Amino acid sequence: MKYNPVPADLKSITDSTLDITKGFLMNRDINFKIQREEAKIPNVLADPARLRDVLVNILSNAVKFTPDGGTITFEARCQEKGGDGYINMRYRISDTGIGMSEEFTKEVFEEFAQEDSDVRTQYHGAGLGMAIVKKYVDMMGGTISVQSKKQEGTTFTVDIPLEITDKECNKSDTGFSEKINLTGVKVLLAEDNELNAEIATVQLEEFGMNVERAVDGKNAVEIFSNHPEGTFDVILMDIMMPEMNGYEATKAIRAMNDRPDGKNIPIIAMTANSFAEDVQASLDAGMNAHLSKPIVIDEVIKTILRYVYN
Repeated sequence: MKYNPVPADLKSITDSTLDITKGFLMNRDINFKIQREEAKIPNVLADPARLRDVLVNILSNAVKFTPDGGTITFEARCQEKGGDGYINMRYRISDTGIGMSEEFTKEVFEEFAQEDSDVRTQYHGAGLGMAIVKKYVDMMGGTISVQSKKQEGTTFTVDIPLEITDKECNKSDTGFSEKINLTGVKVLLAEDNELNAEIATVQLEEFGMNVERAVDGKNAVEIFSNHPEGTFDVILMDIMMPEMNGYEATKAIRAMNDRPDGKNIPIIAMTANSFAEDVQASLDAGMNAHLSKPIVIDEVIKTILRYVYN
């Protein structure tokens, strides 16, 4: 995992984070409170994708583990740091959800941590999200803490020290492009990770696209073959999936004799592996393009535009 700080506008990053969260809250009866500092926050050196992923991951868990009728509160505060050229950005995300035991709060940032098997069954997930969040926060030189009580709720506090810069920043570098209208574009999204699928779906739907998710490569082939020709305009294909990986699924779709569109539909690889040989493997399997994870929606949209409207 890499951390690539660039001149960034924190307000824009927060805006895009809240846009994604509001997508999670559709069809849910949850009160979402936002408390943001009105004072001008200076431009800083930050990695917009990593910072956004930290906040979205915590917020998505808050939505997942808060029953309808509950409340989620998002706070963002800029704190001065004694004139050393840095600020401290504090984010606090609280919910009135199912909470955690005191014992489990000590393990929540460990890989594959899940408190109860019934919770895992009910709410899904492999327990990797918070471990990745912790690694991202560590990479940024920050801290993350959690307070929770069973059946009362949970509060995560994230502190990130950020260097102030007077360099001009790209305010669109937030994981969201300018709102291009792609209404009606039909996407088959093959992604086995539930959080990744949720984030991608919300982001794509922000541009008006219709998204159908496949949980693995085998499921992607089944969904494609069971729908009439022309149902989908583009396939976003994860590579590392159970049952059938992205390469195998792509080859199966390209080989369908009874589906002429299987040979022509744009298939875009999404993978954390971005070495030259991985890109070549995607092309050899019959894919049109290769995108690195974590996905940046700007790049996804540009790629979809290139192949859907070429």
